[in-house]
Amino acid sequence: MESNGSDRFAEVESGVRFEVRPVLNEQWTIVAWLWQSYRHDLAKVVDGLPYSDGRYQTALLDEFPSADGVAYIAWRPHPKTGEDAPIGFAVIKGLTGNRRSIEGFWVAPVVRREGVGTLFAEQILARHEGPWTIAFQHENAGAGIFWRNVANKVFGLGRWSEVERPVPGLSAAPPDHFIESK
Repeated sequence: MESNGSDRFAEVESGVRFEVRPVLNEQWTIVAWLWQSYRHDLAKVVDGLPYSDGRYQTALLDEFPSADGVAYIAWRPHPKTGEDAPIGFAVIKGLTGNRRSIEGFWVAPVVRREGVGTLFAEQILARHEGPWTIAFQHENAGAGIFWRNVANKVFGLGRWSEVERPVPGLSAAPPDHFIESK
């Protein structure tokens, strides 16, 4: 994988090349559509169903864009049209505070296991000085493995910790996990 976080383009070993760009005001509808895929992926983990209009909740996105938050989309040419196609997104909060956090992170299934997610995460973490908090659900074992590997790579061994905290309002739910850089 090649990138130092400031590169315009990134390329993984499989040859998938993509570009990470901040979300423009007119692109938040793209994030909202991709958010549906993200929440669909999480549905099994959080026992989530779509609401009566057929969509998953998007309340968090109402806070964006703002001085405190930004999002990024990873783009690559669509294999059939050549036009830019989104292959992932990241929503970041805490830009005006002492600690940044990843509020949402998703990569299209077709490019998973190719290193795209890791390189995308590295790039977004490099764009904003830490410290960072990265949360994931207890039942989401894949996210745990992914984020622990990213933390080791980006923050360094022994330079981050993982804590569990109760899910607010859901006392019967397993605690969420929080990776926190030092």
